Parts: sequence; C-alpha cells; structure tokens
Amino acid sequence: MPAGQICLPAGACLLLLFGTLSSRVTEVGGTHQSIPPSVVKLWASAFGGEMKSISAKYSGSQLLQKKYKEFERAVRVEEIDGLHLVKRLAQDMEEMFHKKAEAMKRLVEAAEEAHLQHEEDPDLQYEYFNAVLINEVNEEGNSVELGGEFILQPNDHFNNLSVNLSLSVVQVPTNMYNKDSAIVNGVYWSEALNKVFVDNFEKDPSLIWQYFGSAKGFFRQYPGIKWKPDEHGVIAFDCRNRKWYIQAATSPKNVVILVDVSGSMKGLRLTIAKQTVSSILDTLGDDDFFNIIAYNEELHYVEPCLNGTLVQADVTNKDHFREHLDKLFAQGIGMLDVGLTEAFNLLSDFNETGRGSECSQAIMLVTDGAVDTYDAIFAKYNWPDRKVRIFPYLIGRESAFADNLKWMACANKGYFTQISTLADVQENVMEYLHVLSRPKVIDREHDTVWTEAYIDSTLPQAQKLDDGSGPVLMTTVAMPVFSTKNETRNRGILLGVVGTDVPVSELLKTIPKYKLGIHGYAFAITNNGYILTHPDLRPMYGEGKKRRKPNYSSVDLSEVEWEDKDDTLRNAMVNRKTGTFSMEVTKSIDKGKRVLILHNDYYYTDIAGTPFSLGVALSRGHGKYFFRGNVTIEEGLHDLEHPDVAVADEWTYCNTGDHPEHRYLSQIEAIKLHLSGHDDPQLKCDKELIQEVLFDAVVTAPLEAYWTSLVLNKSENSDKGVEIAYLGTRTGLSRINLFVVSDELTNQDFLTAEDKEGVFNADHFPLWYKRAAEQVPGTFVYSLPFTGSENKSVVLASTAIQLLDERKSPIAAAVGIQMKLEFFQKKFWTASRQCAALDGKCSISCDDENINCYLIDNNGFILVAEDYTLTGKFFGEAEGAVMNKLLQMGSFKRVTLYDYQALCWVFSESSGSGHTLLDPYFAFFSAIKWILTELVIFLVEFNLYSWWHSDLTTKAQRLGRSMQVPCDTEYPAFVSERTIKENMGHTDCDGCIKSFVIQQIPSSNLFMVVVDNKCDCSMFEPITMDPIEIMYNESLKCERLKMQKDRRRPDTCHPFHPEENSMECGGALGLAPSLSAILLCVLFAVHPR
Repeated sequence: MPAGQICLPAGACLLLLFGTLSSRVTEVGGTHQSIPPSVVKLWASAFGGEMKSISAKYSGSQLLQKKYKEFERAVRVEEIDGLHLVKRLAQDMEEMFHKKAEAMKRLVEAAEEAHLQHEEDPDLQYEYFNAVLINEVNEEGNSVELGGEFILQPNDHFNNLSVNLSLSVVQVPTNMYNKDSAIVNGVYWSEALNKVFVDNFEKDPSLIWQYFGSAKGFFRQYPGIKWKPDEHGVIAFDCRNRKWYIQAATSPKNVVILVDVSGSMKGLRLTIAKQTVSSILDTLGDDDFFNIIAYNEELHYVEPCLNGTLVQADVTNKDHFREHLDKLFAQGIGMLDVGLTEAFNLLSDFNETGRGSECSQAIMLVTDGAVDTYDAIFAKYNWPDRKVRIFPYLIGRESAFADNLKWMACANKGYFTQISTLADVQENVMEYLHVLSRPKVIDREHDTVWTEAYIDSTLPQAQKLDDGSGPVLMTTVAMPVFSTKNETRNRGILLGVVGTDVPVSELLKTIPKYKLGIHGYAFAITNNGYILTHPDLRPMYGEGKKRRKPNYSSVDLSEVEWEDKDDTLRNAMVNRKTGTFSMEVTKSIDKGKRVLILHNDYYYTDIAGTPFSLGVALSRGHGKYFFRGNVTIEEGLHDLEHPDVAVADEWTYCNTGDHPEHRYLSQIEAIKLHLSGHDDPQLKCDKELIQEVLFDAVVTAPLEAYWTSLVLNKSENSDKGVEIAYLGTRTGLSRINLFVVSDELTNQDFLTAEDKEGVFNADHFPLWYKRAAEQVPGTFVYSLPFTGSENKSVVLASTAIQLLDERKSPIAAAVGIQMKLEFFQKKFWTASRQCAALDGKCSISCDDENINCYLIDNNGFILVAEDYTLTGKFFGEAEGAVMNKLLQMGSFKRVTLYDYQALCWVFSESSGSGHTLLDPYFAFFSAIKWILTELVIFLVEFNLYSWWHSDLTTKAQRLGRSMQVPCDTEYPAFVSERTIKENMGHTDCDGCIKSFVIQQIPSSNLFMVVVDNKCDCSMFEPITMDPIEIMYNESLKCERLKMQKDRRRPDTCHPFHPEENSMECGGALGLAPSLSAILLCVLFAVHPR
C-alpha cells in the first residue's frame, strides 16, 4: 500500500464502495486500490486551469475577442444566399471556359484556311523545329537535321520551364518517320498556327499549353519546349490516342468487340489479338459503351456476368475486362456467323433499353480470317440502313481471307486493316476513329468538347507543372479541324484536333472561399457524374503523392458524398438542374483520423456551354453567415504593412494571372498595388474581400504589440515551452509570432507551404481553424499534429473567436499556440501529483505503480502516457478493454466512415491484367512460339519496335509481386460525447476487475483517464482504426458491374451521313479484292442508309 494511504474499517469501506459507484472493487485474491473520482477531478481541474491560462496568455485570445467586440456595432451580419452564390460562380466559370473555347475556334479557323490554301506536294522538303532534336548538335558541333538553334527561356507562367513564346515545336512519335511526306506537308501548312497561338496568349494570358494534334500523328505544341525521350530512347506519346483527341474527333458509340479464339489463333496471333482489343479499349471514353465476346464454335462473354448487355467504358470497367483478356486461349473452330448474330442482337436489345450512347454503333472483329462474307446476316440485321459499322482486323501475315473481311467493311461503312506484328497494332486501331469522324466532318459540326479531369504524365511539362505537389489535374477543351476542300467533302477528312489545357486549380481561383465558410466548399462534376473538382478527391498516392491511382479520373460524386444513399444530389446535378439539397454528413479530417459531424446545405446549377455542373456546400450554423466590417483604406493599409501579416496566396484577392506584369506579384503585393491609388485596369481585384481583409488587419493589429511585449519580458516563457503564436481570420489573413528563434523551433514545417493542412489553401481552411470552430466558444482544442513524419514533439492549442454571443454568430478568427510536447507533459505530471489532504499525504498519484494515467483528446488519441511510445496512438490500442467500456457507457461513440478511393495491397501470383501484353519480354517469349513455325518470315516481318513500345509501369505487377489495387474500405473514427463530463466504470477480465475513471479537462477537448493496471485484460483485443476492405461476393460484384447510374448524353451526335463515301474502307498488303466484292461495295455505296 502506498505511503500516506489511509485504510478504513471494513464496514466503512463497504459504505464507501456503494456511495461512489464501485470506485473500489473486489477481485479474487484481494482488493483493488480505489481510484477516487474527486482526486482525478482535482488533477483535471488543476491541469485544465493552468493550460487555459498559458494558452490564452500567449495566443492573445482574450485581447482579440475584446477587439472584435469593440467593433460589434460597426459590422453587419448577413446570411449567405447559397443559390445566388452558386449561380454567380457558375457564370464566372462559364465566362472563363468560354474564353478558352473562343481561343480554340480561332485556331480551327486558321488551320482550316491554311489547309485550304495548301497544295499537297509529295516531294516537299521542309526544315521544321522537331521537339526532340532542337538544340542538338552532332560530333562536329553542328546542329542536327530538324534541330537548329531554338531559343528557350524560363517562364514563371509555365512553372519556370524553359519555353519559347514566339514559336511552337513539332513532336513526332518514335515509330513514325519524321520526314514522311504526309507529315512534312502537314507541318508546313500548320505553321500558320504559330501566329494564332501567340495572339491567343496575348488576348488571354491565363492560357497555358495550346496544341494541334494531327490525324497524321504529329503534335504541334505552343509554347515551344524541348522534349526528351525516356531511358530507352522512346517517346510513347501519340496525340491520336489521347482522350481529348478521340472525344473531339468522334461521337459517342456502342461497341461490341468480337475476338476469334479458334485453334488457328494460337501463339503470337492471340497475343496480337489481345493487344488489339486492349488498344481498342484505350480509344473508348466515358461516353462510350462496350462488351467483348470471344467465339469459336461457342460464344464466350469475356465477363460472363455481363452476358447480354453493354457497360460504360470508364477506367474501372476497361481495366476489369483487361484482367479477363489473359484468360483467353485458342481452341476449336471459329463460327463467325454465331458471333455476328450475337453482336447484332446485343446492340439492338441494348438500344431498346434507352441506355448507352444512342449514337454511333460498331462491331470490331478481331480474327485471322473469315471463310464467308456472311451477307445473309448483314442483310437481316444491318441493311439497308447500315447503322452498325463493321471494323475487321485481320491478324497475321496471311491474306487468304482478306477479301471477305474487306467486303464486310466496305458493305457496312467500316474499315479493314491487317495487323502482322505487335508494332502495327496502335496505328491500325486508330484508323476506325477517322471513319467514325466522317459524318461530323461532312456536317461541318465543330463541337466543343471538354474532357473529365485527368493527368497526362507523358508530356514534357507534366513532370514540372505540379506546384510542388505532384502532376496537375486538368481538363482539356478541344475542337476538331476538318478539310474544307470541296473535292474531298464526301470523304469527310479529319485534319486533326486543337486543344488547350485548363488546370483544375484555375477553377478554384474563381471561388471566393471566404464566402463558403470554414467547412464549406465548391465542387464540380461531369455529365457522367464524375468529379472534376472536389476537396475530397484524392487522385494521387505514394511518397510525395506523385503516383496516379488507376481509377482517379472516374471517381463518382456518390463515392465522396456517400451519405446521399439515393443519389438525389448527384442525379439532379447530372441532369443539369438548379436547386438545393440538405443532409447530415460525417467529414473525415486530419488524414482520416478525426471526424466532424455537420449538417450541410447543398446548392447546385449547371455551367452553360460545358458538360459540367457546379455545387456549393455550406455547413449550417456559423457556416451560413458572413459579416461586413468597414475601415478606411489608410487604416487598413497601414496595418497590412506589418511584417507579421500574410494572406492566403491560393485565394484570389486580385487576379494576377491576367497580365504578364502582374504574374510575379504575391497576393499581398497585388492588394497593396490595388490600394495604392494607381488605377490599373489590367489588375482585377475582389473589392469586397479586400475591404474585409483591411478590417481584419485593423482589428488584429494590437496582437502584434501584445506578442512583442511577451517576447521582451525575459521572465516570461523562460523555459521556452511556448514557441509560436498564430492567428487566422475568415478572410485568409494570418499573423505569426515566434517566441524562440526559428532555428530552435521543434516543428519547422508548421504554418509553412510544406504543412498543407495547416495553412489556408484554395479549397480549405487550416485544420486547427476547422477544429477550433467546432469547439465550445472560449475553450481550446489541443492536438498532436499528424505530419508525414509523425511529428509527436509539439502540441497545438487553438480557439475560435466569435463575433457575437449568439448561435448564429459567424466565426471571425482563430488563434493558437505551438508548444513543446515535453513542456505540455511536464505540466500534466505536475498537476497529477496534487491532492487535497490536509497533511499533504496523497492517497493516490499517477506515480503509483498500480495505476496508469492517460491524457486523451476528444477523438481518443493519447497526448500523455507513462509509456512515451504510446504518444499519438489511439487509446483503444493501449487499453482495449477500457475503450470498449467507454463506448458501451456512451462516453465515446464510434462513427463508421467509408473510403471508395482506397488502395489495398494484394499479392499477385500472375499478371492481373492484359497490360502484360505490352511488356517487351512477354512479347518476346510469345514470339518464340511463332518462330518455331514461321522462322524466316517472322524474322523478316516482325518489327522489333514492339520491344520498346511498351508500358513499362506494369513491371510492378510481375509474377509474385505485391501491388496496390483500387478497393472500397470502411474504417472507424471516434468522438467523445460532449454532455458526459465524467464517468467511472469497471470491466470484468476473466476473474478480476479493472476499474477506471475518466474526467474531462475543463476548457478543453481533453480527458484524463486513470486506469487500474493490476488486472490483466489482454484477452480483450485492442480497438484499432485500421481500415477493413469491403468484400463483395461474386453475385454482388456482378450487380455492381451491371449497375449504371444516371448520366447525361452529350448534346450532339453524328452517327452517319448520306453523302459519306463508304468506298474508303481500308486495304491490306498484297490484297486484290474480287470483282464480286467490288461490285457489291459499289452497290451499297450508291444505296446509302
């Protein structure tokens, strides 16, 4: 028994036991030491009082609250009109998008005029600036051919990349000859775009990369930039397989891919066939629908679950089908008639459902031959309208059955190609896109298209255009370019596509974060319901967040706003409606470790001229109110000059991107320039926001002198426990004061650009500000920051400053301090040694061996424990039995959260997808089998470029490797019940009783937990916060694949045109069509539709 503890008679002990609700319990073999709640309450009160005194003193919270109170009568509180706000934001975004589209129209007009004036010259010789060869010299020091001196200078607008603002460069894919006649002619006439590129940039200085992707394969990019091949000397980029190109060139389509898996397809042919299918999938986008059917003497749906239907060609579905491609093997006899019949019926039945693209239709036939023309099937299902185009891909060298396949293409407005090697695949697959573009070209419909949010890491600027946080998420606006020559009108010749990128960060600049409140945010989605921008979108993962998640571009709104179980909000936005919606939400913060329970009001409308819809979420309570203060410009400017003042550089106080002279200005410099009296029409500023910044600068100015006086008083803070005082206001203004020199700071990253969650960003307030706003006014929220390095050496204490003493009061600001964890813990242990005994002999203390004392926060994380390694851990991991009891008693509650953007580790015993088809080594070993039968011919015809034309990123998926794959998870978060200030209880641990007391620390979000440690409760599993993968059985997986959420089709559709020349239907090496095939093709050419 510890010294000083008084033992009472047995009867008195029994009375005390019942009087204190089991503060003393009995176990087999003896009695437990009691944990008097009154003593724990004394400790908690002593610690809470001292910490509030320190936090309030060094943060200056009481002074700041007083200063805002002095201005209370001079401010005007307004309720935010969410519907008016979202309409205004949508209009701003519409204007911004319209400017980009107008720039593209000017490029289209210039390109079509230049081509109209150009006469094709097969012998044309023209030296152009090749993006790879510029500034390259040979051994003699002379410029290489197509190189030459090309002036490059770093430019701040292009993230300090070295560019040429006067000229563009031309990139040609590695597998194409850069002096090919078609390319040289195209490069020559497209030089006319240089002037328009420059003019566009002068008209709209916020433009970044502008480009023209040619149907011939070359890519003209402005401003000019040097391209560098990868370590294999390859540039894999081909503009024609980019989504912006495909989307602009063609209309939405329903596609059935028929793959021949008869015995003759064994070996390299099946490998090429699989790669052909995979390449076709690459050309399909979110507005397209597809299925894949393998056939021999029977039909085999590649995904049996999807028998008889088509699915949307989003990334997840395409990857799922690729995984099944490897399972195909060749055997039996090919019954093409059965496959064609199924494909036609599938397209017809699916059209009747009213789902899908309801536009173009195609059957892709991947085979090594056809013994018949199957005209009876086409006559039954496709003639005379020929609404379904047939695109045969003849696999292999032989041309014995090429006549029949070409006849099918010509008779059904399709295109025939022959693919002999893996290297031939991409170029030949692309041909069908130009056929599908013909109706649009003949109609002269320059549809403006916008892509979903994406990242193109193959472009040279992608590695640096990242603002230090990984590759940039962007959308592209694109328009097709047509040949306008009368003699080629019915051929519908697509010249290419022009485009420009719009970083998603540009959208965020149009959003006034100060109007959205602390927890509010804006978000946008596409016509398919996929997220364009949302603060909860997490497209990247890995160290430094520089790796793309496989399905990052097709995250549905319902996967982040998952509380909307009926998709009410999502479907209304997809259908371009304007309206409101409300629901309670659980928002995870602090890297998913904490949770806020809020009630959000949503306001939404469409962005005219785009496929996007915009939404705004405002949290009820303080998030729905805004206030206006008023001070003179002179007063505000004076206080804005203080060196400790900063504003949120990611917020748009002034639009510094509209003019080159302003790009180098920080936001605070732009504000000062705007207020200096120099009326610069090029510098557009948010006058309302600036007025409120000036108000906040004046009200918070006295804190500078207050903090300075604390620094000068050497007796204060002598042990340097408090390191930083900080303040942030609703307008993004912040002040920071150091109580120690910067080199002595324990956490150097706090409040710097590296501390993403601790500063004002484009889409969120600082984490400490968010948490303080939900704390009871006048109290402090204490926390250990969960930084990337798990920094557990400091504690943050923050509190919110309310404008009014009422529920509807907006939060004016938040202030706080950073202190050393060691300093904080010392205060705790000192307080836990206090007692009220007159003789000074305490009955219990945290130094006793029989008890463990913890300090935890309102989310259950340990700030102080005798075992220092538990610092920052979840309390349930250390005391599972006690945490379980706290949950049962209601002191804490568990909140289940879901993550539909998670990645889970799996062990891959074999390649999990068709991506292995692209691996050069896989291609090699497949080729060995072919060599055994056709060695000589193979050596002549096999193009070794297939060794290099590969997706090397798939090497992580090799045999026996662990890899991360998309998955759904659920995980718990915990939050204390505010109304329960103290509690006590016990847990039966197989024959012994573990007792505990929990007591709230006054004026804080903290709790002291004192636990009897004599009883071993290791039988209770620790309670962790680890995510658990949601496992779906096969039936549920199938239902999820079949499920098609609401989507809105694009506004335009060009499936076919009566003037289309269907005789342009492809060819093959050594192919001589029969007379009957030619006559039939002519017959159907003159009998359109």
